[in-house]
Amino acid sequence: MRTVSVGDLSLRCAIEGEGPLVIMVHGFPESWYSWRHQLAPLAEAGFTACAIDVRGYGGSGKPEPVDAYAMEHIVGDLVGLRKALSPDRPAMLVGHDWGAPIVWNSALTHPEHFRAVAGLSVPFAGVPSRPFTEVFHEHFTSQGKFFYQEYFQEPGVAEAEAEKDPRDWVSRMMYSISGDVPPGEYWSKPYGATFLEGLPDPQPVDWLTEEDLDFYEAEFKQSGFRGPLNRYRNHVDDYEWLQTWQGKRIEQPALFIGGTRDPATYLFGAVEDPIALMRMFAPKVEGHILEGVGHWTQQERPAEVNRLLIDWIQRL
Repeated sequence: MRTVSVGDLSLRCAIEGEGPLVIMVHGFPESWYSWRHQLAPLAEAGFTACAIDVRGYGGSGKPEPVDAYAMEHIVGDLVGLRKALSPDRPAMLVGHDWGAPIVWNSALTHPEHFRAVAGLSVPFAGVPSRPFTEVFHEHFTSQGKFFYQEYFQEPGVAEAEAEKDPRDWVSRMMYSISGDVPPGEYWSKPYGATFLEGLPDPQPVDWLTEEDLDFYEAEFKQSGFRGPLNRYRNHVDDYEWLQTWQGKRIEQPALFIGGTRDPATYLFGAVEDPIALMRMFAPKVEGHILEGVGHWTQQERPAEVNRLLIDWIQRL
């Protein structure tokens, strides 16, 4: 474990191995720990594997303002990390959940720093034509439907629910959109519902053990949820920042790995073929959709993800 200064704050990094740098970026509500199954295999394959705590999480810096969690700043953290750990050579990026848009946009806006990029769960759909807040207001909120990102918008509301019992909150969220949960309409609830309302009771799964939950619980009891949730409160700022790159594509080699049971892979029902979508905006993409996998791609199916990821990186 290392703490690395990347500019105006420091990132906690789990680092293993020597060789070309591979930076792994987690999503919500996770940690560097969500890459625990990837660190050693990447190191053994001849790479420096570096899994970070994104700003706001774990042992990384936690600025207070909401706008400190805009995409521009988190991308800047990765640029600073590349400069610190691999000053003479561009890095490779791997991201999951929110980490996927973070690495897609890092590769798009800073191709000189990142020579290849892989995203898990969330495909790249190009520079947005409007803020995502407008999209979910149109399709969910205006129709009286619950959407989790709308619920996350008001500071303090989701924090209070999550921090009441971080272990239960993380466990229920992870189970409810995993490949193990029985099919159900858990997320079809009215606007005004809470996040946890209607979610199924978690059942034991081999990819999320009691020891894993111990780790996540300790992390969020220490860090709280304000920083992580602030990422969802920057859609307008993110949209405005990215307009500079309107019409641009990711030209580096790219890899996408999704799951047939992951709603994010299909952009919540907006697309039928996420790989075909990505080819319009990242023409060198290689895509894989894993049967039966839910949202927590590299945790649910680590061996398969490692095989695909390492094979792709070694062919670069």
